[in-house]
Amino acid sequence: MAASTDTTAAPSTTLRHASGNILAFFILLLIGVLAFSIRLFSVIKYESVIHEFDPYFNYRVTQFLTKNGIYDFWNWFDDRTWYPLGRVIGGTVYPGLTLTAGTIWKVLQSLNISLSVETVCVFTAPVFSAFAAWATYLLTKEVKGAGAGLTAAVLLAMVPSYISRSVAGSYDNEAVAIFALIFTFYLYIKTLNTGSLFYATLNSIAYFYMVCSWGGYTFIINLIPMHVLLCIVTGRYSSRLYIAYAPLVVLGTLLAALVPVVGFNAVMTSEHFASFLVFIIIHLVALAYYIKGILSPKMFKVAATLVISVGMVVCCGVVAVLVAVVASSPTKGWSGRSLSLLDPTYASKYIPIIASVSEHQPPTWPSYFMDLNVLAFLVPAGIIACFSPLSDASSFVILYIVMSVYFSSVMVRLMLVLAPAACILSGIALSEAFDVFTRSIKFYVSENLQNEAGDGASASNVSMENNDKKEELLKERPSKKNKKKEKVVVEESSKKKKTEKRPLVLPVDTSIFALFLIVLLGAFYVVHSVWAAAEAYSAPSIVLTSHSPEGLHVFDDFREAYAWLSHNTEVDDKVASWWDYGYQTTAMANRTVIVDNNTWNNTHIATVGTAMSSPEKAAWEIFNSLDVKYVLVVFGGVVGYSSDDINKFLWMVRIGGGVFPHIKEPDYLRDGQYRIDSQATPTMLNCLMYKLSYFRFVETDGGRGYDRVRRTEIGKKHFKLTHFEEVFTTHHWMVRIYKLKPQKNRIRGKTAKKSRSKSSSTTTTRTRTLTKRNPWH
Repeated sequence: MAASTDTTAAPSTTLRHASGNILAFFILLLIGVLAFSIRLFSVIKYESVIHEFDPYFNYRVTQFLTKNGIYDFWNWFDDRTWYPLGRVIGGTVYPGLTLTAGTIWKVLQSLNISLSVETVCVFTAPVFSAFAAWATYLLTKEVKGAGAGLTAAVLLAMVPSYISRSVAGSYDNEAVAIFALIFTFYLYIKTLNTGSLFYATLNSIAYFYMVCSWGGYTFIINLIPMHVLLCIVTGRYSSRLYIAYAPLVVLGTLLAALVPVVGFNAVMTSEHFASFLVFIIIHLVALAYYIKGILSPKMFKVAATLVISVGMVVCCGVVAVLVAVVASSPTKGWSGRSLSLLDPTYASKYIPIIASVSEHQPPTWPSYFMDLNVLAFLVPAGIIACFSPLSDASSFVILYIVMSVYFSSVMVRLMLVLAPAACILSGIALSEAFDVFTRSIKFYVSENLQNEAGDGASASNVSMENNDKKEELLKERPSKKNKKKEKVVVEESSKKKKTEKRPLVLPVDTSIFALFLIVLLGAFYVVHSVWAAAEAYSAPSIVLTSHSPEGLHVFDDFREAYAWLSHNTEVDDKVASWWDYGYQTTAMANRTVIVDNNTWNNTHIATVGTAMSSPEKAAWEIFNSLDVKYVLVVFGGVVGYSSDDINKFLWMVRIGGGVFPHIKEPDYLRDGQYRIDSQATPTMLNCLMYKLSYFRFVETDGGRGYDRVRRTEIGKKHFKLTHFEEVFTTHHWMVRIYKLKPQKNRIRGKTAKKSRSKSSSTTTTRTRTLTKRNPWH
């Protein structure tokens, strides 16, 4: 009978398992469709266009790659940026995004699917968001099972923090980097659970793709060593841990060094030293375990002493070398952004160019609720669930959430790294809670069915069972000692049954109410995520909109200005602006810029900031020395656009003053306040940025000169420009373009005035007086 029941149960279990896998597969397909479609609001509501600033550079590089090929891409020297320095594109860019989009375009072309490069770039981020959701499923499945994995995948597909960087048109490095991050973590956990060298090799390749895609790869190469060290300290070392970590350090570092923008930084910068130190430690621990297995306890103590002594000497030597390398660097081997994460006040003190970027500012508490919503409240429950039971995989997830919470609290951009961890832990919490509540309801239903079925049969069987028990007791008449022993055995067995971990069962009313709350929270999360995708994060920054009682207003001033530059200036003309608009000017207007969003040369940016902060004549001399022909400023005082250059002006002063000491921030402040009204300082009212922004501004509102962003009347209303001339202002006054006036010729001699008034017959006199036409060249 037992054999027959086993044989019948095995096929049913296999069938149930197969049907579960098929159902999970179709659910994952729907999750992928959801992740892709929720990011299409920007295309549906507006148009298929590249968003923000950095994506325009990536789009321009991708165009060059598809047109000229991979070899020209690696050797491309771009002379249209950072004039007159230029930029080596192949050696200064993370190529993962560009190569991915270029490969997709090439494959589509080979399949006779004719899509433009721009279309492929626009939809790359939504496609990889589906991949990221599937990778989240795989990672969470390794930690807590398929149910938690599906829940985490659904949450990641809709989390607003990730949507903000992956909507259609957001062609930035994070579009593919978040998928690479999650997939690398999945392969690490998979190797840790299986001890497979095959998965370890795949993990190194995934890490290589992450290095190609984003500078945030340093988060991986520091988080994994921290987890390995945690496992060693807590006594959880195993051969699986060694296989998961050692190939990653060796093969992953070698592959990372192949990326030109990384190069020898993979072994020479402080961001990577933690992985090498843990690499030495894990080998010492592996050696100790190996020696312990082949020696007796006494010999092991002697050998352990020797190994520890040698290990300490080796570690001291390595630390001495690292200290020497680090001490030779003014930043101790750390990059500016890394130091900003370790010391949140570092950038504001020493590198204002980093502190000036809005996404490098610390987030506010409402931003956590905006970007995570209910996940912020589910994460603690997920952490508790990971402790029951605590495994290597669950400890990694706990460490992941702790570190990502810290880094996201320092820099709002890293909310993007926090989002996958929050989704994983929230998926675990919801899955565990759903399991408890449904099990409680099932237990209640099955108990009622058993009671109803057993009422009729129990009455007839009770008497027969009692007679049988009496006969058995009469046959076995044990002694008093045997009775005591039997009582002890029965009590011990009952205690064991009680102490055995039985599933948690809650009252049915509580379970139903809790399930209703979970569904309600899920509905609220869906509504908030759809609203964030449709309204908050879908609008492209290059095309702005506003709503009023009159209807929808569209501000397309940026493209209007770039189109004017493209059609009304010479190809070799140089355009100066603040670095925020460099990528767009190069990509859309095809004109040479002085600085752009790469921000690799602080001195060059400080020069532009100094020019904007200087009086008109001094600014003209600076721009003229850089061969600038046009100056572009963004002004929002007419329409209320708050991200204009006047609001960014103090950062220009700080960055310029960091290199050129004669620019001092207090000169632009009145009693410590930044003002542009009648109380503004003379230095502020006479600087170039003020004049270029507010020139003819009083003509917009009948002479009042009211700034809608600063909500005040400007201080200096009527003035003329002596060294610059206005050549174009967009329809809503958001972008203003000025041209440098040519330098007047210097004339020597007393006959200068007479030579101007004489007729053309006096050519000999004019040639004698105009001996030096242009002293600037």
